[in-house]
This record gives sequence, structure tokens and C-alpha cells, in this order.
Amino acid sequence: MAKNMQPIAKRCKALGLSPAVMGYSKKTTIRNPKGTMRRKQSEYGMQLNEKQKVKFVYGVLEKQFHEYYNKAERAEGMTGENLLVLLERRLDNVVFRAGFATTRREARQSVTHGHFLVNGKKVDIPSYQIKAGDVIEVCEKSRSSARFNKFVGADAPAVLLPEWIDRANKDELKAVVARLPVRSDVDFPVEEHLIVELYSK
Repeated sequence: MAKNMQPIAKRCKALGLSPAVMGYSKKTTIRNPKGTMRRKQSEYGMQLNEKQKVKFVYGVLEKQFHEYYNKAERAEGMTGENLLVLLERRLDNVVFRAGFATTRREARQSVTHGHFLVNGKKVDIPSYQIKAGDVIEVCEKSRSSARFNKFVGADAPAVLLPEWIDRANKDELKAVVARLPVRSDVDFPVEEHLIVELYSK
């Protein structure tokens, strides 16, 4: 399976992202410390930057990203918004947003290793598309491991849950998808219309 191994802090700085979006609160980089001035970006450069940003945040490589775009284009509504919603609906993203992993990379690994159930059935495909009403929980045999123990109890890290995910009992490793995500639920700045313009050429 192909993996995105780009350095987090370096890419975040290049793409104008906060490492907190990726789940890293203490990441820094010494790259270009004085912030030397760059020439004005071209229209193509801005479009490409937005695409690279979204790919990087969700950990999706080019071929899969293009497939998401084609699916978004065929669906009703605005292509750019459809694209972001499809990416938000990925199981690894839901695991991260529900607070069962500190980063999307960790979430992807946990899903791949078979630690999660969706509606009582094991799912080990990070790109699995969740639906409204789906119940996502950690497998019984995995709950006692140190990997997941840290996410429950008094010492569990504070998680800002999105409105579309319901985790009623913070001491349980279970979350319910209350509704499908919408454009306003995306938690980082992105101009998706630039991505649509890029692919429309």
C-alpha cells in the first residue's frame, strides 16, 4: 500500500497550514526561518497549492484523489464541496475526528491493522465511506491496549468533536455518525473552487 511519507512540519509551512490541522501541536521547522519574500504565485500555482494541501491533509495520493474528484463531479451539487465531503467521510478521517487517534496517519494505521468496527463488522479499509447512522467503535480486544487507553478516562486529551459526530459517553471508545458532514464542517482553510478550476482545464 502506498504511503505519504512527506515531512509534516516542512510541508505544512510550504502549504500555509497549521500543524494542528494534522494533529501535531508541537511540530516546528527551521526551514526558511526568516521567511524570505517569494514572488507572486501564478494562477496555476495557487490552484496546484490548494490541491496539494487537501491531498496532504487527508493523506491521499494523486490517483485516488483524481478518483474522488471524478466521483464528486458526477454527484449532484457543487463539485468542490462534494469532493471535500467525500474526503471527510473516509473512515480514517472519522476515526481521527472522533478522537480515537492523535493524527490522521495514526488513524489510517489503526484502521489498516483492523482495530475498528463499523456497525459491528471489522473494516480495515481507510478509504471506507461512512454513512449517516454508522456506529464506529474500537474492537473489544483492542480496547485495553495502550494505543487506545489514553483516549478515555480523566487523562484523555480534549477533543473538539465536529457537529456530525456524536460521542455521548467520553469513557467509551464508540462514536455515532449523527449526519453526513457538510462543507462548513471542514476544519482548515481551503478554496476548493481552485481545485475544480485546475481539473477543468
